[in-house]
Amino acid sequence: MSNINDVARLAQVSKATVSRVLSGSRGVKEESRQAVLRAAEILNYKPNAIAQSLSSQSTNCIGVICATEHIQQSTGYLQALEKQLNQHHKHLLLRFANDHDSVAQAAQELSNGLCDALLVVGARFSLPPLDDDIMLIDCLSGSNALSIQCDHVFAAETAVHYLCNQKRRQIALINFASGEAAAQTLEGYHQALHNHVVPFNRQLVIEDESSVRIALQRLINRGVKFSALLVTDDTQAQEAMMMLNQYQLHVPEQVMVFSLDGSTRMPGANAIPAIKYPLESIARRAVELLLGDRHTSDLVRGSLLIA
Repeated sequence: MSNINDVARLAQVSKATVSRVLSGSRGVKEESRQAVLRAAEILNYKPNAIAQSLSSQSTNCIGVICATEHIQQSTGYLQALEKQLNQHHKHLLLRFANDHDSVAQAAQELSNGLCDALLVVGARFSLPPLDDDIMLIDCLSGSNALSIQCDHVFAAETAVHYLCNQKRRQIALINFASGEAAAQTLEGYHQALHNHVVPFNRQLVIEDESSVRIALQRLINRGVKFSALLVTDDTQAQEAMMMLNQYQLHVPEQVMVFSLDGSTRMPGANAIPAIKYPLESIARRAVELLLGDRHTSDLVRGSLLIA
């Protein structure tokens, strides 16, 4: 079995250089870094994680609290993050949380020497107070100095613009239940209607409701006509489409459903129009921030996805 001495000899560098390269440290010449990586690959060298952590006082683990309820969104984020962390020889230490208290408990556990940095992904509920160096990714409420958030204003504006161009001017919105994302989505929705000279009708907006079924029932019970429906994500879109069919409102002929975050192509059907966020880019930027400049935030814009 190969060891660090073998890698150093093959790469023609010192053991210290091999150690710095494999731990992701900076200050190594690119030529030397590439030589070490090639040698490690040729020799199939796998550094001992325990030995590395003892010598460097680093666990090489990044704690991830996955706080989203939707398995599709969770899988997308986790796969993208793991890919980026692997490129930096870091490991993903995962915890799931579905409410305020479980996030606090997970953060306390992971911060107790189990990982070198911590991030929270996809929380759709109010977060507990967290240390400023804990990164937030796509969380609807709570703000840290270190965060990557989706541009919900731009997403809503893009969606309404697309729907108006499709001759859908009676656009209903099932908004986020609460938080900054809800306010930003409503702002973008309102501004885009204004730009297209479409009167704002408060009866077409459902807020403060986490269940899309109840929200859609409330909307239909109001008796107001709508030819398009904006929902916050793909899971809500799929559920809304099934309910609309139950009410004999055919999609997309009578009501066009639009997801503000992602779209899945169902068997025998086209993918619904949606805003798609670049998960790979978000994960790359998150890892860069965690391992480098840790006092900044980013606002990510999604792109229009149509069948």
